[in-house]
Amino acid sequence: MKKLSPDIKIAVVIPSYRVRSHILKVLSKIGAEVQLIYVVDDCCPEGSGAFVTENCNDPRVRVLFNNCNEGVGGAVITGYRAAVKDGADIVVKIDGDGQMSPGLIPYIVHPICSGKADYSKGNRFYNLTHIQRMPKARLIGNAILSFMAKFATGYWKIFDPTNGYTAIDARIIPHLPLESISKGYFFETDLLFRLNIMRALVVDVPIDAVYKDEESSLEIKYVIGEFMIKHFRNLFKRIIYNYYLRDMSLASLELIVGSAMVAFGFIFGSIHWYHAIISRAPTPLGTIMLAALPVIAGIQLLLAFFAFDIASSPAQTIGELLTERPNGSNEYL
Repeated sequence: MKKLSPDIKIAVVIPSYRVRSHILKVLSKIGAEVQLIYVVDDCCPEGSGAFVTENCNDPRVRVLFNNCNEGVGGAVITGYRAAVKDGADIVVKIDGDGQMSPGLIPYIVHPICSGKADYSKGNRFYNLTHIQRMPKARLIGNAILSFMAKFATGYWKIFDPTNGYTAIDARIIPHLPLESISKGYFFETDLLFRLNIMRALVVDVPIDAVYKDEESSLEIKYVIGEFMIKHFRNLFKRIIYNYYLRDMSLASLELIVGSAMVAFGFIFGSIHWYHAIISRAPTPLGTIMLAALPVIAGIQLLLAFFAFDIASSPAQTIGELLTERPNGSNEYL
């Protein structure tokens, strides 16, 4: 990898909540390629913000305080706003619990520096050796969430959507609906959904996560129900906006006709199946075909729609095309 240009101003945002025992070590490992570091005390009960202020002498570090606990997403947004105000070109987000190596920052920002991405994120699933070290419950949970996220966000070629090791072109941030993005653990996935609406190019960067004495505050079994509801919400919004408000194509018709045919076949077949059980009379072959054919044809149309959706994932960067707008975000988001 080529050395990063000194003209690129890189900022790092570190949400700080119950990471007092790890935060100073994380800060000490951030390399000279970073010019700005924001530690965001998200109303931490351990007083991690004050702890950093008293014990860290790095002139790059600035401690920000949220008046109430807004969640990891709220803390990141606070850091994003400060970084944009201070003129950062790229904003990296890492956690303060030591599970993300600061030494990987040059790699996570490289796709943006080289003009190959608007947003880059870590993916812990590239290396099979590293995957074997991941706790089994977390491995299964992340695989499920990744599959759900592909449908909801429209980024079919990325994986590990809850990975918090990310970098974003700072020119993108003013155009994001920051007030509308989920402030909790759904932040990274919800942000991907918003980026897809903007048609931003997102790429995965292989990384290795560290699992030692740190405890993740994200328990998959407790959030998977909430995530599923929010994924369905975002999927509905993305389809309405991308296929019926922004543009219409053959895929738009395939989705409507395919869904209608599957629904008709299922309802029609269920009614006649119920009557056949009650009356104990055999169902005519024509009735069976009238129920089966719409389902088969409808499924084929839905598969064609998803094939189109996969092929239409964003493929070009948009950072250079954006201009400052008075009111910021898109009303449909």
